[in-house]
Formats: sequence, structure tokens, C-alpha cells
Amino acid sequence: MNWGVFQALLSGASHFSTAFGRIWMSVVFVFRLLVYVVAVEDVWADEQGEFDCNTRQPGCTNVCYDHYFPVSHIRLWALQLILVTCPSLLVLMHVAYREDRERKHKEKQEKGCGRLYVDTGKKRGGLWWTYLISLIVKATVDSVFLYIFHYIYQDYSLPSVVKCTLPPCPNIVDCFIARPTEKNIFTLFMVVATVICIILNLCEIGYLVSKRCREHLIQQDQSKNVIAYLQNQERFQVNNKVNEELEMMPSIQVTPPETKLK
Repeated sequence: MNWGVFQALLSGASHFSTAFGRIWMSVVFVFRLLVYVVAVEDVWADEQGEFDCNTRQPGCTNVCYDHYFPVSHIRLWALQLILVTCPSLLVLMHVAYREDRERKHKEKQEKGCGRLYVDTGKKRGGLWWTYLISLIVKATVDSVFLYIFHYIYQDYSLPSVVKCTLPPCPNIVDCFIARPTEKNIFTLFMVVATVICIILNLCEIGYLVSKRCREHLIQQDQSKNVIAYLQNQERFQVNNKVNEELEMMPSIQVTPPETKLK
């Protein structure tokens, strides 16, 4: 499978990500995608061929293998990597939509002045919501797949020997999994990398929300300051007008009554 498309996708999305997002992409590319391509596919390449049962009963080995490996690790990880990188494509599509709108807007301007967006890649308005939703989807996808792995393979581990009693096996059959220790090591590695990605997604969500709340509070304070300034200016103008009216009124001189000397 050619994973170059996903590498290009992650590289393009990194331009519109925060510091947490760039770390997340590095972890996905280096510790998940690269490890999957280089090592994991080779480790599980012989899982069915070397799944050996101590019986010659036709069909017993296939039935036992299907029972203990309903879905292969490598196929689950491939599906997980595809789904977890798709939200980044949604962000790139939104940015491309903004750039297309900006281009059409410039073409309509006679002198080429005026812009719809200060920066088409800046996370404001709808793009902020798109980016936030993409983070939620990424964390949800990884969490769901962690649960699936834990549900299928208890404690994310493979035993060296499994006992199978399914028909057409004649009795209790011992089946041996090829290189269970090596597979458990890579499984634990991928699980830890997934947990790190979930934590980074949650940190980025918290960072975006807290930053937006802080900006909203600052805007409210600025609005209050502007309102207070306008009120002071209005009171100042009223006082000036009253003073001008008082100055324009004719002055009345009051002559004190004459006092008689005794």
C-alpha cells in the first residue's frame, strides 16, 4: 500500500496547525505510519501461515485462526490511520474553499482592493469550527480503535498458546501463535503512540477553546472601555453645552441696598 498520499496530506495540514498539531503529525508520521510501513507489516506477514495447531483435522486450523484473529492487527491499524488522517483533509478543503472565494472576490474588484479574509489559513469563523471538529473526530477515532483492540485482544496481548474447541476440531486443540512476544511489543508500541496522539488532540482542543475564551473576554473588556469612553465624552459635551448656554445668558447685576449710617 502506498502511504505517500497520507504523508503529503499531513505535510500540507501542518501549515495550518498549532504547535500541538505539529507534534501530533510528527508522532503519527514517525511513530505510527513509518513504523507500520517499515516493521509492522513484516511482523504480521506470516501470522496465518505460521499459526500451527496440533491436529491434522481439515478446517480446524482455519476455524481456530478466524476465532482468535477475527480482524488482523495490520488491517485494523491501516483503517485507523486512514480514518484518523481524513479530518486533516477536511481542514485543507476548507482552506482551499476560502482561497477560491478570495480569488473570485479579487477578480470582481476593479482596482484589486479589499479582501474577504485577512488570512485564508487563519483559524477564525467557520475554519475554527472545522479545525475543532477535526480534532474531536481524530480523538474519537483513536479512542474507538483502542476499545476495539482491547475488546478483540484482551489487554492488547497475544498468548503463545490458545486452546480451541470449535468444530470441526475433534477435541481440545492447542494452537501456537508465531512470535507472540515480538507482536506484543509492537502492539504495545502502537497503543502507546495512539494514547499520546489522543492526549495531544485533547491538549490542542483545550488550547483552542481557552484562547477563544480569552479573546472573547478581551473583546468584552475593550467594548466596556469604549462604552465608558463614549459616555464620558457625552457627559463632557453636555457639560460644555450647559456652560456655553450659561455664558450666553445676560448677566444680572444686583445692587446692594444703601445702608444708613447711624
